[in-house]
Amino acid sequence: MLEGKIALVTGASSGIGLAVARAVVAGGGKVAMVARTEANLRDAARELGDDRASIHALDVTDLARLEELPARVLARFGALDLLVNNAGLNHRGPALQYTPRQLGDVITTNLTAPVVLARAAAPHIRKGGAIVNVASLAGMVPVPHEAAYSASKAGLRAFSRVLQGELRPRAIHVGIVSPGPVDTSFFGDLAKAPALNFSQPMSTAEEVADAVLRCWRERRVEIALPWFSGKLCTLGYLSPRFMRLLRPALERRGERNKRALMERRAARKS
Repeated sequence: MLEGKIALVTGASSGIGLAVARAVVAGGGKVAMVARTEANLRDAARELGDDRASIHALDVTDLARLEELPARVLARFGALDLLVNNAGLNHRGPALQYTPRQLGDVITTNLTAPVVLARAAAPHIRKGGAIVNVASLAGMVPVPHEAAYSASKAGLRAFSRVLQGELRPRAIHVGIVSPGPVDTSFFGDLAKAPALNFSQPMSTAEEVADAVLRCWRERRVEIALPWFSGKLCTLGYLSPRFMRLLRPALERRGERNKRALMERRAARKS
């Protein structure tokens, strides 16, 4: 399916985005990689092959430059089949203590930028192509001390659902991938991450990348992973009271899992 296809992936220098880029190239496609740090992008492009990957160093909050990206991809590769909005940002803290700057950065990165890039890319995506937006289970069931992140991912899910109907007549699929915790550097300081994040099994970046491509291949509306966690979050969304009753047990489990993960990472460094 990927042979001869062209993908545009944000947040592509590490984690989920890099795993998607690797999968596209391994399948015979080419990829335009977007991230903030040029040096990291160059390392990734060398790994994938400079003839298979182009790099675009920019911050997705620079919306004017973001709008120009699809034209640059077309100039390099001549076509566009897949847009993966993956770049993400999180600021943790009490909901009423976000500064306007922090709130704006999270919303712009996680919601506004995907909307702007989808608008710029959609006219150029070939028939049968797709836009896949990487959301989060936090967009289904909000996570304490991650109000801005949860709100932005809920908004991205809602936007994606609307766009699905609008682009269907043009044979462009719009899909959502909503992972739970993923073993990448995105968590930053694990000690400060809410225990609830770790109450469910942790996915790998490669598993999420596989879900992104499966979402396109199978024309799936949304893939949540792990599977059971997605079902649990759906139930929690439908019954907030149920989730409130269950949350203390989930947080205790998450605290145990978080400690174990911190110990494993410390052991790897030593």
